[in-house]
Amino acid sequence: MSVVGPGVFAASRCFPSTIGPVTEAGGGRTIGRLWRDAVGAGRSSPAYLVEGSDGWHEVSWEEAGRAVDEIANGLLALGVHKGDAFGILAQTSLEWSLFDYALALTGAVGAAIYANSSPKDCKYVIEHSDAVGVLVEDEEQRAKIAGLGLPHAISFAELDDLRARGREFAAANPTALAEAEAAIDEDDLFTFIYTSGTTGPPKACMIRHRNYYEMAACIEGVEGFAVFDDTMLLYLPLAHNFGRLMHLLGGFIGFTLAFCPDPLRVAEALPAVRPTILPSVPRLYEKVHTALVSQFEQTQGVRRSLLDWALRTGRQASAYRQLGASLPPGLALRHAVADRLVYRKVKNRLGGRLRLGVSGGAPLAKEIGELFHALDITIIEGWGLTECTTAAAVNRPSRLRFGTVGLPLPGFEVRTAEDGELLIRSPTIFAGYYKDEEATREVLGEDGWLHSGDLGEIDEDGFIRITDRKKDIIVTAGGKNVAPQNLENALKLAPLVSQALVVGDRRRYVAALITVDAAVAEGLSPGQVQERVQKIVDEANSDLSRFEQIKRFAILPREFSAEEGEVTPTLKLKRRVCAEHFAAEIEELYA
Repeated sequence: MSVVGPGVFAASRCFPSTIGPVTEAGGGRTIGRLWRDAVGAGRSSPAYLVEGSDGWHEVSWEEAGRAVDEIANGLLALGVHKGDAFGILAQTSLEWSLFDYALALTGAVGAAIYANSSPKDCKYVIEHSDAVGVLVEDEEQRAKIAGLGLPHAISFAELDDLRARGREFAAANPTALAEAEAAIDEDDLFTFIYTSGTTGPPKACMIRHRNYYEMAACIEGVEGFAVFDDTMLLYLPLAHNFGRLMHLLGGFIGFTLAFCPDPLRVAEALPAVRPTILPSVPRLYEKVHTALVSQFEQTQGVRRSLLDWALRTGRQASAYRQLGASLPPGLALRHAVADRLVYRKVKNRLGGRLRLGVSGGAPLAKEIGELFHALDITIIEGWGLTECTTAAAVNRPSRLRFGTVGLPLPGFEVRTAEDGELLIRSPTIFAGYYKDEEATREVLGEDGWLHSGDLGEIDEDGFIRITDRKKDIIVTAGGKNVAPQNLENALKLAPLVSQALVVGDRRRYVAALITVDAAVAEGLSPGQVQERVQKIVDEANSDLSRFEQIKRFAILPREFSAEEGEVTPTLKLKRRVCAEHFAAEIEELYA
């Protein structure tokens, strides 16, 4: 059994002075306090960058603070009180962020709903959370909740009216909002985060105010992560814990948040916003990696020699940088030349200022992190789950180990159970699943250890490597255990492969469903695609034991999609759904 935690990192615990409950009403680590501190800090950099019809515009902390106060007072005028659940059904946006903070000031509990949710999914969240109202982006979203009998359904277009009502309410009740804030305790619920439900209906994780506050404080303490003058481009859904944490970090640390509601427009936003930080699920980095590798393979002659030299130089520098060590003078000079001739051109495609990518939500292939680092762009991978308020471990920019999810955050303990499952104990563990005590007991022991559901290993230096999801392990008919994620990641390293689902539970052998990147496959005949995929499968099989090897595969006519319910909002495969939708193809693999 391996244990990593305060015994190793005791000197860097986040909150040594906050042991024991805070009993004073309104005291402690609330999201309202986080917001008040952010607005009152007198920062000159903008709070937000928002795209309008005529380009990107700045929103100051003062403007944002005034808007949040008016929305919060408007909610009080509507009769929204502490403990009331209120939904948000919208894409990542300024309105989403401001409304979230306004709910926090009133003591209401946010119930976030993914913008691409079906009417059935919306109904489930609204009824399960006992929501008294919903903020909707537009009339299309409003139609999803029609007929549910909600007391309040507010669209983005109606927020000005709500703010006006808030101003009137504040004039007549000047102390009401302050009194509402004072009644909020750090152990009160801040939000419900609904799990993506890869198996069964989603569960509502009850996240307290202090959970997110402490998580933000821990991340702020990660050297090299973010400072107040950074700019973060955020396209991740705020209904997901990863995006929600990044949004709250903007207030806690004070950096500028630039919202990109449409993930398909990230490439357009990069040169306009010129971010320094880009949090993302691995799929975006995989696409950039695919484009880079494809371009590199087509480079010839002197330019190819220059590229190879720059990559060798970058990999040599990477070895030092991963340890936080300074480059020797000769290597530093070569690295500076390579930056001017090669690396900078790649960075310019990502806006020109990007210094840090943050990957989470799904595993990032080791080779992708290594290539970006060789090109002088650091991608740090983290790991955690909604039940511990997002993160439990993260690689540090100054101390990296690719292929791992880094070291536990300060104040966190991580250990392996006898069966290899990773267990977590921290100040950020959730309050449980709403209306589901049995499910809560299944994941959270009386001793405070949270069962992550992930299988992993902890090396002698404390770095954590995730091997697979416990429930995803394939047990073949011969009784052999196979970790599908390792195989899937190996296949996706090839530019031609966009997605892969490895199957074989209770079957004679392992097989795979594969989708191809249409842009890479352009101009290839079906026979050529089949031949190239076979070579990719053979390469992935080359270092595996016979029982782990993919014996047969099928190329699907389309990608797995969120619209069909086959992937989560962070693009994790919903294996059961995928297997149901492509049952005929799977059966053919074993015919």
